[in-house]
Amino acid sequence: MDRDVIISFEDFGFQYDAQAEPTLYDINLQIRKGEKVLIAGPSGCGKSTLAHCINGLVPGSYPGKISGKLTVAGKDAMELGLFGLSKIIGTVLQDSDGQFIGLTVAEDIAFALENDCVPTEEMRRQVEKVAELVDVKGVLHHAPHEISGGQKQRVGLGGVMVGQVDVLLFDEPLANLDPATGKQAIVLIDEIQKRTGCAVIIIEHRVEDVLYKTVDRMIVMDEGRIQYDGDPDALLCSELLQEKGIREPLYVTALKYAGVELKKEMRPSYLPELTLSEEQKEKVRAWFEAQPPVVEKEKQEVLLKAEDIDFTYDGGHHALRGISATIHKGEMLSIVGTNGAGKSTFSKVICGFEKPQKGVLTLHGEDLSGFSIKERADSIGYVMQNPNQMISKVQIFDEVALGLRNRGVSEEEIRPRVEETLKICGLYPFRNWPVSALSYGQKKRVTIASILVLDPEIILLDEPTAGQDLKHYTEIMDFLSELNDRGVTVVLITHDMHLMLEYTPRAIVFHGGRVIADKTAAEVLNDPAIVKEAHLKETSLYHLSALCGIADPQEFTRRFIARDREVRK
Repeated sequence: MDRDVIISFEDFGFQYDAQAEPTLYDINLQIRKGEKVLIAGPSGCGKSTLAHCINGLVPGSYPGKISGKLTVAGKDAMELGLFGLSKIIGTVLQDSDGQFIGLTVAEDIAFALENDCVPTEEMRRQVEKVAELVDVKGVLHHAPHEISGGQKQRVGLGGVMVGQVDVLLFDEPLANLDPATGKQAIVLIDEIQKRTGCAVIIIEHRVEDVLYKTVDRMIVMDEGRIQYDGDPDALLCSELLQEKGIREPLYVTALKYAGVELKKEMRPSYLPELTLSEEQKEKVRAWFEAQPPVVEKEKQEVLLKAEDIDFTYDGGHHALRGISATIHKGEMLSIVGTNGAGKSTFSKVICGFEKPQKGVLTLHGEDLSGFSIKERADSIGYVMQNPNQMISKVQIFDEVALGLRNRGVSEEEIRPRVEETLKICGLYPFRNWPVSALSYGQKKRVTIASILVLDPEIILLDEPTAGQDLKHYTEIMDFLSELNDRGVTVVLITHDMHLMLEYTPRAIVFHGGRVIADKTAAEVLNDPAIVKEAHLKETSLYHLSALCGIADPQEFTRRFIARDREVRK
């Protein structure tokens, strides 16, 4: 066997005890030392199960029937067991909060060392060294809940790196991060790999964001099987990602729409090294000129208005500083900005969960200060970012029906309304399942369904598509668009720049508790000053338009998004 191979699957299959069919079939895969591999695929394709086999959670925590062979560092994975594998493979979870154990950041990083009875002085030295490597030295004495999403991820990475593992496994590392922090996470993973020589496995829907730095190989999974294992450039020249319901990088799609034939030697997987001939650039320019200009929808009357809203938390954190914004009836807009910018606090003020110390909030011109949370909920629905904080029932159907039952709606009316909403959210097959059997992304859809079923006038959604593959993302967003077409006002608090571009003509940008921009989505993402200040990420279409000599990147972006929606519909 090749001594450089650290993980080897041979004719491997796995079936959960609770499932009628296997989740993995005929897996033949090798990962070598120092290699960086991206695994992508639609929800339910088996990629997370594959990760659980690698780190020992299968069958350690998720029992089932295994066929074939899996070796890690030359040893049988089943013999190594969960504990033995944890010495070789460090896992950074999608939900950072689910990985914390210590009361402080330092305690959390030190956890593995404490288990190994490392002397206190040596432990301190190693924790400081790792904290410096992952750039969290300044927050070592903070509690995990006091730090940002990006810092939490760094702490999770530090906690597994302190054990000097040979493989780092990231399960959807970008799902809960803002664009700039996600970019930094990809840079950090790249730097760590180069410094330590670890093999890195990244499981992620957001292919374009991972490809901000190069990867050695891409693996595409679908229906429990490996559909592709090879060169990223060759993959992006094909149609396989789109066929399997995975969003390919926007600039790649734009080049294909323009009739540019992609070749492996053009380096389509890494935008900074993408090479286009003059003839190919002219094709992109001609395609752009041929697309019709995008006509903006006329705004209706003001529905919700915030004037000079100021809010400070009990601990002294000044979260909102003179926020003034208007939301129009029937519009669909995004609120964007870095973690901690004040977006979620603003939504809590709208719903009445927090009361501002200053300013006025009106709905249909009526002051909301005297309205209770329950009274506001008759008109304003709120879907939280973390689904576990919203769910209170054991069964999916009961969770979605809860709000209707609380309002005294008859069971005869409840059943068709709940079932229709479950169908729209892609949850109907699971209607009689317990919530605990669902993935994080599926739980997210349950919480959206539980609010949508109440038919609110305004719906506020905090990160509605985090952790969703392209199919479910499109289902949820198209449904929200249909709601919007029927007159429901939809406000999305999001880190997903593509969502903002594709579905929301207008974006309000928060930074440091203030509104720093209120423009069209295309204007926001094609303005380098706003992007930098708000910790956003320029769209790859901005860079493609510059590469092709297109003077108006905003209009190029708008026309591409309009065309892309048309094609996908």
